[in-house]
Amino acid sequence: MSVAKRIREAKDFAELCWIFGYVHEEHVVTTEDGYMLTLHRILPKSVEGSAKDATRPTIYLQHGLLTSSELFVCVTDANRCLPFVLTEHGYDVWLGNNRGNKYSQNHIGKKAKSSNFWDFSIDDFARYDIPNSIDFILDHTKAEKLSYIGFSQGTAQAFAALSLHPELNDKIGVFVALAPIMRPPGYATPILDYVIKHFPSTLFHVFGRKSMLSSVVYWQSVLPTAILGKVIDISLIFLFNYHSRNITKVQKVAGYAHIYCYSSVKAVVHWSQIMRNSAFHMYEEDRRASSPVAHASLERFQRFPTDQIKTSMVLIYGDQDTLIDISTLMEQLPDNVSVHKLEGYEHLDILWGKDVHLDVIPTVLEALKP
Repeated sequence: MSVAKRIREAKDFAELCWIFGYVHEEHVVTTEDGYMLTLHRILPKSVEGSAKDATRPTIYLQHGLLTSSELFVCVTDANRCLPFVLTEHGYDVWLGNNRGNKYSQNHIGKKAKSSNFWDFSIDDFARYDIPNSIDFILDHTKAEKLSYIGFSQGTAQAFAALSLHPELNDKIGVFVALAPIMRPPGYATPILDYVIKHFPSTLFHVFGRKSMLSSVVYWQSVLPTAILGKVIDISLIFLFNYHSRNITKVQKVAGYAHIYCYSSVKAVVHWSQIMRNSAFHMYEEDRRASSPVAHASLERFQRFPTDQIKTSMVLIYGDQDTLIDISTLMEQLPDNVSVHKLEGYEHLDILWGKDVHLDVIPTVLEALKP
């Protein structure tokens, strides 16, 4: 059986790691508001490497919206898989999972079938999931600091968390932001862009107040490979004008079966509010859902104070990524930032692109050096 087919048929993070000879540990961190999040820790292949846990620098990777830790490890070559490369370079690699995804659907008092379980937005990822996960990892490893690598919304969660928790800046040595997002310009299709920006709460009426498109997880597991690939390719063009030219057909066969995971409708609505207001802000109870007019003088939302971030940051982005306006993003950050532009790269290319071992991973490794 080909590697791509084995990856496509893998049921979970453990099976994806086994394909390349890795095993992992699972740890559960309970957030201050009661959500139970699964952390995955990749173990080195050698016994000697495992024995040196105390000396291995610690790294925490965080996935994006509507995905899970699987997104990082469903890559068809070990030398293009960032977590595996980091492990081979002597790092202690941990991967987070947001509340609500397949690995984090437990709570000390709420059931995943109830709407109140899904009542969370980016605010909650920033207030609880990120800082609580980091504290757990540091406590377990006895490390003073760790390095944080976020992808897509995983970068936004860190921007927000670092701005809300000043003490968190002392716990992260460097923040590497892959395809960093803070204030996406909008959607590629004009009518969709108009409706979502002007009436973001419409999403609640269409999808309810629980998990966003939960049936997709089922369909991505049963649809024939060719059909699933075509559906996702068309969706990416419709939503973001992404053509995935840097991602091989083999990688799509492998990765598309793992691309989607559960999150709340409220988190997606939050992003729609951010797009509407052209500001990276906390969730607002949308009193203006019935009106398309949003005047600056009526601004009710509270912005994340990202200009207060003290942690050193390295931003790596593609110049064809329609979700990123790098100049606008830089305006919201302090001066402790370095930027690396990738010619011809879109969004997911930064993890799955055919040349990430040449264009992305070396830059990440350089950024992680003391």
